[in-house]
Amino acid sequence: MTAPLTAASVALDGNLAAAPDAPEAFVASRGFWGHVGHRLVRDPVAMAAGVVILVVIAIAILSPWITPMDPYKGSMLRRLKPVGDATYWLGSDELGRDMISRLMLGSRLSLFMGVTPVLIAFVLGSGIGILAGYVGGWTNTILMRTIDVFFAFPSVLLAIALSGALGAGIFNSIVSLTCVFVPQIARVAESVTTGIRRRDYIDAAKLSGASAFTIMRVQVLGNVVGPIFVYSTSLISVSMILASGLSFLGLGVRPPEPEWGLMLNTLRTAIYVNPLVAALPGVAIFLVSISFNLFSDGLRSAMEIRQ
Repeated sequence: MTAPLTAASVALDGNLAAAPDAPEAFVASRGFWGHVGHRLVRDPVAMAAGVVILVVIAIAILSPWITPMDPYKGSMLRRLKPVGDATYWLGSDELGRDMISRLMLGSRLSLFMGVTPVLIAFVLGSGIGILAGYVGGWTNTILMRTIDVFFAFPSVLLAIALSGALGAGIFNSIVSLTCVFVPQIARVAESVTTGIRRRDYIDAAKLSGASAFTIMRVQVLGNVVGPIFVYSTSLISVSMILASGLSFLGLGVRPPEPEWGLMLNTLRTAIYVNPLVAALPGVAIFLVSISFNLFSDGLRSAMEIRQ
C-alpha cells in the first residue's frame, strides 16, 4: 500500500528531481571563470604551488628591503661558510657573500627572465595563431610553414644559438627565449582557432556585417584565450630553466648580478668543498619551476568542464 501524496511529499519529490540539475544551475550562475576558480581552490596541489609562487614573487618584490645582508659585499675570510652558520644562515658563496641575500635578490632576475619571454610570446604567438587559424588559406600556409621552421630545432639548441649570435646580456636572452616560445604558442592558438571558426556564433557574426577584425577580437579571442593562457603558463617553468641555463653558460646575466643560473655557474668549483651551498640555487630553480608546472596542471584541470 503506497503512502498518500501530500504537499510535503510532492515538494520533496520535486526537489529530488531537480537535485541533479541544481549544481549545473548553480555553476551557470557563477559563470565560466567563477567555476574555474571554485575548482582550482579545491585542488590542494595547485593551491600549494600557488602559495609557493606568491611567496617567491613577494620576496622578489621586497628583496631590496628585506635581505639580511648586502648581497654584493664579500669577504675572502668568510668564503664558503656552511649552511647553519650563526652569521650566514644558508652559508656564503665563493666570494664570502651571504647566500640567502643573493638567493632572495636573485629571484627578481630569475622570475623576470622566466616570465617576460612567455608574456611577450603569448601576445605575439596568439596574434599569429589566431590570424592564421581564422583566415586560413594561403595566409595559414605561409604563417604556419614559417613557424614550422623553428620546430626543426630543439628549444635548448635554438636558445643557445640565438643567444650566442646576439651576444650575452639580459635583453638578448629575453629575445632569444621569446623566439623559442612564439612558435609553440602560435601553433596552439592556430589549432584552437581553427576548431571554432565554423561555429554558429561565428557565422552569425559574419551575417550581421561584423568585420573580420571585430570577429577575431570579440568572438574568437574570448573563446581561445583560456586554452592559450593555460598552455603559456606551463611554459614559464621551461623558460626559467632555459634562462638559468643560458646564464650558467655565460650567455645571460653577467656578474656580479645575482641570478640563480649564474650562481650555479660560479659555485660549481665549490661542489666538492661545500656541496650543500653549491646546490642551493639549483634547489630554488627546481622548486619554483615545479610550482609553476603544478599550478598550470591544476588550472588546466579546472578548465576541463564537462558538458
